[in-house]
Amino acid sequence: MSESLHAVTTLPTERQPGCPFDPPAELIDARRHGPISRYTHVGGKPGWLITGYDLVRSVLADTRFSSRKELMNVVDFELPPAPPGEFLLMDEPQHGRYRKPLVGKFTARRMRLLTERIEQITTDCLDAMEKAGPTTDLVTSFAKPIPTIIICELLGVPYEDRDSFQEQIDKFMSGETSDEDLIAAYTATRNYLAQLVAAKRVNPTDDVLSELTDSDLTDEELQGISLILLAAGFDTTANMLSLGTFALLQNPAQLAALRADPTLIDQAVEELLRYLSVAKTFMRTALVDVEVGGQTIEAGTTVVLSFNTANRDPERFTDPHALDLHRQDGGHLAFGHGIHLCLGQQLARTEMRIALSALINRFPTLRLAVPAEEVGLRPETADVYGVKSLPVTWDV
Repeated sequence: MSESLHAVTTLPTERQPGCPFDPPAELIDARRHGPISRYTHVGGKPGWLITGYDLVRSVLADTRFSSRKELMNVVDFELPPAPPGEFLLMDEPQHGRYRKPLVGKFTARRMRLLTERIEQITTDCLDAMEKAGPTTDLVTSFAKPIPTIIICELLGVPYEDRDSFQEQIDKFMSGETSDEDLIAAYTATRNYLAQLVAAKRVNPTDDVLSELTDSDLTDEELQGISLILLAAGFDTTANMLSLGTFALLQNPAQLAALRADPTLIDQAVEELLRYLSVAKTFMRTALVDVEVGGQTIEAGTTVVLSFNTANRDPERFTDPHALDLHRQDGGHLAFGHGIHLCLGQQLARTEMRIALSALINRFPTLRLAVPAEEVGLRPETADVYGVKSLPVTWDV
């Protein structure tokens, strides 16, 4: 094993000033040194950091690497297994037991059937923005409500519960919540979902959660599944809508191209997903000794997979740090790869396509209401990157 191999002692906690869309400079530098680097986890455990596209993709598809929470060798104490239903932190066959009943409920066809409802929710948000006046926080008036309403309707969360539910999810996704508050928010959400599952069993309605109650899944398993779907279903898309708008406003030539040719929207969505990669990193643990990129990953070692540098890999993408809505070299990893490929990817694409198109058409003079450097960004400690708020304005 080469002694000159690049080493990263900790994941960076900040991005470069003036570069809110680029991965932290330390990660870009690590990729320049090669697709794999030595890494030291926060708990002092030795590991590996993989920043290259091909290697990240290969590990995601390799069953010799595990997603199981209790196998993550990153701290000096044993982690517990993931709670029932929280399948992102599981391997087969447990993962498949929870995922299989969901696959047919998030197909591209089913998402197309939702188009009219997404369009209506988007129109309602834009109407409210226009009525309120020419300055708004796009996060609270547009980016959060659209995916929140949709995922809550899909799962059957009552309308009157959405605000309190979203507040709890925000707490454990923001990256800025204390451990005590994090546990409290998680517990409150699980307790709420326990009541919701019980209610669906007694009085099922026309939603995914009610359909799942007609299976062999236990109440606790349904709570875990619902938590994963609700958290992932609104937080990632909300941050893609807000950060994606920010990126377009900071790239006026690309925004002008999209306005001039609305048929570019599908390519624009894919390019924004690649360019921003809001779900930044994931971890896997080697079950046996595995050779990756010429290095031996020993059994029991946990590797960090950097999605945002993989999606900016110059060996995979031409001029990777440029936002190019006409890009032809697709195949990004924003939704992952392998058995954990994002279940809601078609829903996210549909929401982004409809919402972004409607926003830029309704407000052709949309622009930032503050200097770009004053836009508040989520810290790198957040599981999903994004903006805290996005003040925008327009001409009336």
